[in-house]
Parts: sequence; structure tokens; C-alpha cells
Amino acid sequence: MTDTGMRRLVVVSNRLPVALKQIDGEWTVQGGAGGLVTALAPVLKNRGGLWIGWDGASGAGEDSQRLLDDFSADAGYDLKSVPLSEEDVQKYYFGFSNEIIWPLFHDLQTRCRFDPEYWRSYLDVNFRFAETVARMTSSDDFIWVHDYHLMHQAFFLKSMGIKRSTGFFLHIPFPPPDIFLKLPWRQKLILALTEFDLVGFQTTQDRDNFIKSLNMLSPGAEVEGEGAVVSVRLRGREFQAGTFPISIDFNQFADMAGDPEVAHKAFQIREALKHRKIIIGVDRLDYTKGIPERILAIRELLRHYPDLRGKINFIQIAVPSREDVDEYRDLRDEIELLVGRVNGEFSIPGWVPVHYHYRGLPQRELASYYAAADIALVTPLRDGMNLVAKEYCACNMKEAGVLILSEFAGAAAQMQEWAYLVNPYDFEGVAKAIHRALHWDVEERRESMHELREHVRGHNIYWWVDSFLQAGISKNLQDFPAVDTVRFEEN
Repeated sequence: MTDTGMRRLVVVSNRLPVALKQIDGEWTVQGGAGGLVTALAPVLKNRGGLWIGWDGASGAGEDSQRLLDDFSADAGYDLKSVPLSEEDVQKYYFGFSNEIIWPLFHDLQTRCRFDPEYWRSYLDVNFRFAETVARMTSSDDFIWVHDYHLMHQAFFLKSMGIKRSTGFFLHIPFPPPDIFLKLPWRQKLILALTEFDLVGFQTTQDRDNFIKSLNMLSPGAEVEGEGAVVSVRLRGREFQAGTFPISIDFNQFADMAGDPEVAHKAFQIREALKHRKIIIGVDRLDYTKGIPERILAIRELLRHYPDLRGKINFIQIAVPSREDVDEYRDLRDEIELLVGRVNGEFSIPGWVPVHYHYRGLPQRELASYYAAADIALVTPLRDGMNLVAKEYCACNMKEAGVLILSEFAGAAAQMQEWAYLVNPYDFEGVAKAIHRALHWDVEERRESMHELREHVRGHNIYWWVDSFLQAGISKNLQDFPAVDTVRFEEN
């Protein structure tokens, strides 16, 4: 890519980092949160970058871009909305993205609904996103596309004759070939991914699954290189495939946990539970997170180790998600039924084993729960990364906690040396891991948590952005704000 001194970073995602909400009949802009926004907003702001995505509203009309422009004036970077109709949302987002790709890529293909209408809508919306990218960018920009909703961006840009440097990052897992091949549109989708200059994955296993599927569907792909990023030659062109495990803003969570107000709230939580050992689970309500299996593991724990009755509390925080989808309502009912059964079986006067909270929590309150917990039970059935594991470690200021982690979470590839890895389908195995963690030697526990925290501190969200951009623009970082990873490691 030619260096003109005017290169911008253009982020393209299904949703903008803000959302339009109608309050008392008036449309307003509400800023988003999360690691991606935290990491990319300063990069975009410093050099006048651009973020392209849907604004979350289908009826804002002409007010949409005006409100986004007002927000942009303060944020320091531009926002461009791609309008979606209600039908688009139903077929492209809820349909193809979340009834096909989401379950398939999480190894749960029996939940897929392979409706051809979803595929047509997916292509249509991807084309409209690509038209917006083509119209709003120049050949000097670097286009960074995020996640499974927009896997056809590079393909459509090239079909329009638009030359752009493009990178794609998949936040969810990429399945093994025997799962991926069940997708009716498998060859078109995987070849669309090869049109990006850089395709990024959470783990080496995900990248290898992608390459294996590519080889099965398009024999002749040649892979060269070792390490995090490799080169792939296919049909006369070359692109890169890399591993870039996403992370969190370590200092943000550590600072929150160290705040006197948050620390006092953590103390109050422990006081309310009479200083029993606290086991915590935090998840968005989704069938991939393994919440029912986790509750059944707690039941096994109390059945096999009756001496723990009255001495522990399991707190499950489930953040509401897709409440208008029947499958998610059924999951909520299933979880509530299991919680009732476990509490009904083991409760005694003054003690209820499972505390279930179906609501979102502000970050500071969540940090207080992390700080109060003796054990984090992070046991998804399958996950691209799972940042809860990293958030818990960052908030564990006393370095006395234990992370019990699913071997099917992407985070396991980074944290397996210091966390207890478990199979979330093995209820007895998870129960044994909890029992061992409760009796783990104090010094060994602190040493492991210290190593976990140091790893997350050194491989934070800024390190992730920096590593992807270096691979994506051949280490020519002077056109973007320098990410001083040393500065983020001082505290």
C-alpha cells in the first residue's frame, strides 16, 4: 500500500459504537462501551478515522445521520450509518448471522436453520455495507472489518473494482471442517474470506480450522511461514492468516477494583454472604455459555461434598439477550427451573446455595463482584475468547482467586498454564475442580493468579490492536497513533 501520509483507519462492524434510542418520542445517541470501543476510539480520533455500521434503529430517518454527526464532532472521528430495514434485521441479523453462523461456528449445528432467504438477505446487506465503504473511503485507507456479520466485504469491494487494503477479524470460533462443511454456502463464504489481505482469528486452532476447510474446498492452497501470521497462496493471489487473541483494558478493570468505593461494595457482598466462599459466573444469556451445565455442576458439587453445604455460594449473573427470541426465553425458563431445583434440594435456614441475577450490571458493580469472588467459573460450551476470564483476573487485586476455565474457550489457549481447565459437559469433573480449588495451597493459588494477571496486563486490548495493525499494514504504523504498550504495563 502506498504511503501518502493521509492514511485513515476505517472500522466496519455490524453495529456502530453508539446506538440511537427513542426516549419520550425523541431520538438520542447513547455511547457504547466495551473493549473494542475503548481500544479503537482513540486510534480513530487521533487521525480522523471512520466507523461504519448500523445505528441500531430502523425508524430514525433523517435524524439518524444528523445525530451521528453531532456525536462525531465531540468524539473526534466520523460515524456513518448503514440503514437496515426491519426485514433486514430479521433475515440478515437474526436469521443468517444468528440462526446459522452463530450456532454453526460454535459447534452447535443442530440449532441451525438453513433458510435460503437468510443467505440472500445476508449478501444484500453485505453489498450495501460494501457500497458505503467504497463511497466513504479512499485507496489509502486501511479497512478493518469485524466479525461474522460482514464476511463478504472484500469480495464485494473487488467485484465493484474498488481497490482497498482490507483486514478481517473473526471474534467467534472458526469450526473444524466436518462442522463448517455442513453450511450450504460453504465454498462461497470461505472464498469470500480469502479476498481480504489479512484474516485474523482468536486462536491458532481457529486459524488451522480455516486453512483445513479451505484446503478441502479449494485444493491447492499453499501455506508458508511459522508463528502467529502465515501467508496463504491460492489461485494466483496471496493473503495472510493470523492469530490475534483479543483482550481487555487491564488497567481500566484493575483501577476499578482498586477504587475504595468498589472495594467497599466487594466487602459488603462478602458480608451479606457471611464470608462464605464465593463462586461467580458472569455471562450474556446464550446457549453457548453453558449456564445450565454450570448449575448442574454446582448440584454435583453439593451432592458429592456435603461438607460444603452452608459454606459456599454460587452467584450467576446472566445479562439479558435477545429476549424476543423464543429459544432464549426457553433458555431463561430452563435456568430458572434448575436454580429452583438446586436451591430446593439443598437450602437450609439462613443459606441458599445459588443466587441468580437476571440483569445487566454497571461495570463498577461488576468489578465489585469479581473482587469479592474466590473462584470464577468460566465454562462456556464453546467461545471465541471469553473476556470474563480476563476481567476477573484483572480485578483480583489480592491475587487470591482461582480461575476455572472451559477448555473450549479461546482463552484456554493463553491461560491453560495457570487456570484449572475443565470440560463443561463433565459435571462431576467441574465439581471436582471446584473442590480442589477451594482447598488449593494459598501460595500456589497466589502464584497462579499473579501469572494470569501479568499475562493479561502484557497482552491487553492495546497489544491486540497493535499486533493486528502491524500485520495488516506491514508494520507501517506511523500513519496511526502509536500504541505504547509499555505505558500500559507500568501499573
